[in-house]
Amino acid sequence: MPVVSWDILVLNLPLSAKTPDDIADGFEPGSIGRCSDIVAKIREVVPTADFSDPSWGLIETDQFSLDVSIDADGECEGFAIHIRDGDMAAGVVAAILERLNLRAIDTRSGGFFVADPEAIEGFRQWRARQGRVADA
Repeated sequence: MPVVSWDILVLNLPLSAKTPDDIADGFEPGSIGRCSDIVAKIREVVPTADFSDPSWGLIETDQFSLDVSIDADGECEGFAIHIRDGDMAAGVVAAILERLNLRAIDTRSGGFFVADPEAIEGFRQWRARQGRVADA
């Protein structure tokens, strides 16, 4: 069965917006900083993060797995985090976002990423449906 992921898109989004619908039409997210600085801040939160491939970070523990897809150098317009397994990963993503003072879009729901029990349960249900589809 293919591994499904909960994909989170990190961008420079207005902190004042309560939902993505509150963001003005035509809004263009700006740079979030140099990619190397973003990776350094992720490593402050997760010192074991493996960025031996600068464009594809791996965060692996016994409880969860995350992949971080980011430009290798220069200015960073945004990046994606792919939660591959484990509910505890949502808290790590929330800590990374807090350290970066950024928001993210939960591509599964279309709303802002929130590491609350409802979002985690939604991911569990989505992952279960994906498993049933793959088995069909």
